[in-house]
Amino acid sequence: MHDLELEDYEALFASKTIYTGFRNEPVDLDTPLYAVLLGDAWLSLPDEIRAMHDGTTTAEGRARVERGGNMLGRLTAWLVGFPKPCADIPVRVRFEPGKDGETWTRTFGTHSFSSRQCAGRDRSQQLLCERFGPLTFAMALVAEDGRLTLALRHWSIWGLPLPLWLCPRSTSYETVEDGRFRFHVEISHRFTGIIVRYRGWLEPSQGSSTVASPAALASSRQP
Repeated sequence: MHDLELEDYEALFASKTIYTGFRNEPVDLDTPLYAVLLGDAWLSLPDEIRAMHDGTTTAEGRARVERGGNMLGRLTAWLVGFPKPCADIPVRVRFEPGKDGETWTRTFGTHSFSSRQCAGRDRSQQLLCERFGPLTFAMALVAEDGRLTLALRHWSIWGLPLPLWLCPRSTSYETVEDGRFRFHVEISHRFTGIIVRYRGWLEPSQGSSTVASPAALASSRQP
């Protein structure tokens, strides 16, 4: 027998992605939900991403929607209320803040579906929890290289934990291209393949309220 060396751990975790950082406890009830969860990392995000999560009430843009061909996957997409496939469709997102989170209503063309986002508690502390009906998904917000990624950590149904290996896989992130906020959401499952993929761009609607972050205010004062 011999003692474990650092190289032994490096080989073990070589295929894993490890995120590090610090998050502070919220000090202001008016602080945006994403800013609370990200802590200091919030200020590292591009202005366009911060603006979308800091006081914007509605945003509009265009999107492309794709679905897989698996029958079970198509049934799942229909049950959740995901939009039908379309190469180019208008999209509108309404953000409704409340004392315990935010309701997001996404409208693709004339079809809408909603979810509720809030800060996690207990085992989901410092995670973003998003609820679709009885299902809740707990995700870590990761700000890195100008991109905000949502990394799935665990899920539950009516509050009862479910095994992670049964969970749909999600590739979701926000970024900025050519000065415009862009989103990418892809949901799949090992049994069905792609369930839905929608991606596109958004801009705050005319008249939508936005609150600038301290970093944005500071940069605006610079010559």
